[in-house]
Amino acid sequence: MLADVTLAVMWIGLTCYALFGGADFGAGFWDLLAGRTRRGLPQRRLIEHSIGPVWEANHVWLIFVLVLLWAAFSPVFAAVLSTLYVPLTLTALGIIARGAAFAFRKASTELWQQRLFGACFAVSSVVTPFFLGTVAGGVASGRVPPGLARGDVVGSWINPTSVLGGVLAVLTCAHLAAVYLCADAARTEHGTLARAFERRAVISGLLCGLVALAGIGILHADAPALFHGLTHRALPLVIIGAVAGTADLGLLALHRYLAARAAAALAVAAVLWSWGAAQYPDMLVPGTTVADAASLPSVLRASLISLSVGAALLIPSLWLLYATFQRPEPAHGTSGGSTGSTGSTGRAGER
Repeated sequence: MLADVTLAVMWIGLTCYALFGGADFGAGFWDLLAGRTRRGLPQRRLIEHSIGPVWEANHVWLIFVLVLLWAAFSPVFAAVLSTLYVPLTLTALGIIARGAAFAFRKASTELWQQRLFGACFAVSSVVTPFFLGTVAGGVASGRVPPGLARGDVVGSWINPTSVLGGVLAVLTCAHLAAVYLCADAARTEHGTLARAFERRAVISGLLCGLVALAGIGILHADAPALFHGLTHRALPLVIIGAVAGTADLGLLALHRYLAARAAAALAVAAVLWSWGAAQYPDMLVPGTTVADAASLPSVLRASLISLSVGAALLIPSLWLLYATFQRPEPAHGTSGGSTGSTGSTGRAGER
């Protein structure tokens, strides 16, 4: 029971990272496609204002998941990190490069410097979620055996399921960011930008659906255990995700950006939880169950108590951070390139 509760708490943290940190990665994706300096300036200013105050805080969720995995399910932690250390190292480097480039671009005054750091920020925002998706695909397809470094260092993350996971991760992050940026732009009364990101949200959402449909055949051939779980135990969650994704696109067409944001978040959360439900009770496929990998009850109990104390401090702090930066600033003289306010990509922007 304690192990299941701990796993659920860890999965909640993973969901928060996907919804908040994933949207920040997606904002970098749209930064990459914003266009040349003058044409892309309004979009890049909106992106900077949206993610600037919160992007560092969003990585708290990733740290939370890794620490809890290490403390509560150390055999799984050891197996995953020793087999998938290549994509995980590339992920860490991508997070570091992305954060440094984002900070340096804002502080740079020369155009060539802004372009250099902007390119680094945008490219790392795309490749980092891809590598995270390949890690998920490697675990879900059963390519991470228990024990230290017993899996194929290359084949564990370069395979059909991992590539599918990487592509879906990039597209999902892009879609979340576009939906959230629609709301940010509409809240600051930049209708042109709101419509532009609305189109991007619809296109990325349709691409997510097409890739997911194509993934049915890939999972059937490459990860039969996962496919069976998704079509049986996790089928209700899969249906919820599909319905929420469809509703998300419909709400975007109606310019109901706040409701679309909730629907998009529900769709992504349903996908993550359907993976967990499909694989449960295995943490490593096949055969390493939650009970097998769990730490001693005393460790799990102490972890949950410390998490409760930490949550009492962290959650109100994050709520205050997000709420503070979603408030509009006093009106200034505006131009086509200024957003006029700051806000969280994942939290700000009511229409």
